[in-house]
Amino acid sequence: MKYFTLISSSFAKIIVILLYSILFSASAHTHGEFLHCLSSHVSNSNSTHEPIFYTPNESSYSTVLNSSIQNDRFSSPLTPKPFIIITPFHVSHVQATVYCAKKQGVQIRTRSGGHDYEGLSYVSYFNDPKFVVIDLRNLSSVSIDVESKSAWVQAGATIGELYYAIGKKSEILGFPSGDSHTVGVGGLFGGGGYGYLARKYGLSADNILDAKIVDAEGRILDKKSMGEDLFWAIRGGGPASFGIVVAWKVQLVPVPKKVAVFDVLRNLENDTTKKLFHRWQRRAYKVNEDLTVYMTFKTAVSSTIDHNGKNVTKIVLQADIRGTFNGGVDKLLGLMEKEFPELGLQRQECLEMKWVESFLFFNFFRSGESLDVLLSKKSNTDLLSFKVKSDFVKEPIPNYVFEKMLEMLYEEDVGKALIFVFPLGGKMSEISESAIPFPHRAGNIYAFQYLLSWEKEEEEEKHVNWVRGLYDYLTPYVSNNPRATYFNFKDLDLGTNNLHKGGHTSIKQASIWGTKYFKNNFYRLVQVKTKVDPTNFFTYEQSIPPLR
Repeated sequence: MKYFTLISSSFAKIIVILLYSILFSASAHTHGEFLHCLSSHVSNSNSTHEPIFYTPNESSYSTVLNSSIQNDRFSSPLTPKPFIIITPFHVSHVQATVYCAKKQGVQIRTRSGGHDYEGLSYVSYFNDPKFVVIDLRNLSSVSIDVESKSAWVQAGATIGELYYAIGKKSEILGFPSGDSHTVGVGGLFGGGGYGYLARKYGLSADNILDAKIVDAEGRILDKKSMGEDLFWAIRGGGPASFGIVVAWKVQLVPVPKKVAVFDVLRNLENDTTKKLFHRWQRRAYKVNEDLTVYMTFKTAVSSTIDHNGKNVTKIVLQADIRGTFNGGVDKLLGLMEKEFPELGLQRQECLEMKWVESFLFFNFFRSGESLDVLLSKKSNTDLLSFKVKSDFVKEPIPNYVFEKMLEMLYEEDVGKALIFVFPLGGKMSEISESAIPFPHRAGNIYAFQYLLSWEKEEEEEKHVNWVRGLYDYLTPYVSNNPRATYFNFKDLDLGTNNLHKGGHTSIKQASIWGTKYFKNNFYRLVQVKTKVDPTNFFTYEQSIPPLR
């Protein structure tokens, strides 16, 4: 079933607005009862007199709703909106929301950083407007214990806030996670959490020691009280199917006082640069686990001066090659010359810095900014609409497939279509695929991510179809049975639960998308769901369904 933001005709949009208005009006009584329930359990202000919940009648509602939207596709007037946003300052506010939502039959969406690729942390596409958003922005404290090499981080904190806190406490401790500083830890840790330290220490979810979750009964559970099965499920299986994680305890890992980084551009007009990718496919997952090299392919405008002195521009293919090494530049250069001589990496293209400073570098803060910029929850890139699809790769793709894949980039606006490749191997291959729900371990050599962004709303269907076309083209050359993808790269094209009000989703139906994310771990997730939330209170478009 196509959801609202993909409806393209004007007539269909009018029908959607009318239907949504009717449904919203019919639910007004429920909204009022929910608000009354919430008000009786929570005063709508904290000690600083900031509101705890916002309704559409308040001028600040739109500001709060839009503040964490990272994909402009889901900020249009047609996107279904929550009838209330709760911004808890205490875990008891989360408990009260769960209690009232369950009492009134209201759905909950939980938002940490708002980076969910399909907007599911703040949007509901079920044929029912009765949903609320719990925005965890105010539950964002981070407590570092250097002696035990651990940290408690609340689910509303961002990766940047966690890195900042670690960096302020220690120069030789780090944490394996993503590189975008505005991503919230609530969803990232719950879905996996891949980054530059994954090849050495695994995912964020592989390094979770404890958690605190509010379950469907409104209870606050930790690792001991929730039990082994639920603790297993929320580390990579998506906590939103089982409850609301409000805090994670993580294991910090050792890092050197200095790491070496680089970010270089190479044109793909010559065979040497193309040979780099062919070698990268075969070596990036095998190299020293202290080295991680990412590649991004895109189009760019190149300017040259011809023999008449005129400026001539043309569109070229480029590779953006990023790398980080847990050590100094001298060792990095020796390793790169041995493993990837085609890159021709030069000393002047490399920098040494503290581990935490590398996240300033990879977020394009390269003008001497202080670590304080990691505390910002605003991305320093322009907000655009985008669509993402992804794959895991088990065998190097043929040269002609690589060439065709690059040619397809010319079909889109310059610089808007990006193909990312992330190496696996190292620690990622050493951990059992059933250790946590994330199963994409040994046998996978790298991952693809295909991302396309655009500005004009009316061109959405065209651009989304391009991404789907690229995905279809690569079908024979990526993982199969099932064709796998990473849960944190959510993709509703893979399938959804029954979107009709009161509809039941069978395990067979959900397995169509569920096994793509989790392989056989999906069925254990179903068992856990059946045990801890048999009435399916925590439900969304790709939530784990319980057995009937």
